[in-house]
Amino acid sequence: MIDPQQHAKNRGLVESILQYVPGFSGYLGREYRRESDSMTRTFLADKLQKSKKGLDEYGNTLVGLGTLDQLPLLERLRSRLDLAINRLKSQMPGYSGFFDFVQVDEELLTDIYEHDLALVQQVDGLATEIQNLGTSQLTPAQVVPEITAKIDGLLGKIDHRENMLKGVAAGPDAPQ
Repeated sequence: MIDPQQHAKNRGLVESILQYVPGFSGYLGREYRRESDSMTRTFLADKLQKSKKGLDEYGNTLVGLGTLDQLPLLERLRSRLDLAINRLKSQMPGYSGFFDFVQVDEELLTDIYEHDLALVQQVDGLATEIQNLGTSQLTPAQVVPEITAKIDGLLGKIDHRENMLKGVAAGPDAPQ
């Protein structure tokens, strides 16, 4: 995951000068977070997209074995995975621009950053599991419900992130 502090180390001369303008350094910090946030969500979506290769290989194995009746289970799994990918790509950014009417609290941005770190770990595990489907000897009836549940957990985390940014209070059952 991209650390917003790394952006500060790589800034150009103009950005270095502008950080001394009152109020502008906070703007630069938010812009770095915005860019990091966008890069992280794109990275996660791409990782899940690439993991679909394992799903394709697993489907090809099923076709080779003549178990075509199992393919609808894989298509439902693919649909849930596509939903997660699209939700990551279209997620609300974890920042407010300098002139935005509503400003996002810096402490909240830190919470979002920590939440995103957990999201990275969850996506990494899920992507690895999907990629390994290509070599799995298990039936779709054994594999698909477990992976679908993990995708649904990921979608819950994405919803929780969105609610954090909207300021919606989460109940005790909300994923952390």
